[in-house]
Amino acid sequence: MTRRRTPRNSVIRLTTGHAARTMNHPFTRREPVLALDFGATSVLVTTSGPVTEKDLEFARQLAREAHRFARSMERSFYGLPDGHGMAA
Repeated sequence: MTRRRTPRNSVIRLTTGHAARTMNHPFTRREPVLALDFGATSVLVTTSGPVTEKDLEFARQLAREAHRFARSMERSFYGLPDGHGMAA
């Protein structure tokens, strides 16, 4: 991940729970949409027009970081650095 060039103005913290879910909407005649639902709050990730090379790179970066996030969650859940073991 690259270093931020602009300071954050605000941070929104969305935590998981029983109503949290993600869903990909791969539309055939328009740009895809990734929906992140947190109960009454939804975040939609898409493009503002036809998909560009920058959009594709962002999607790949998002996938890499989501994979790293999942691995970190697994390590935390299992309590071991390699992500293997029994849940506490």
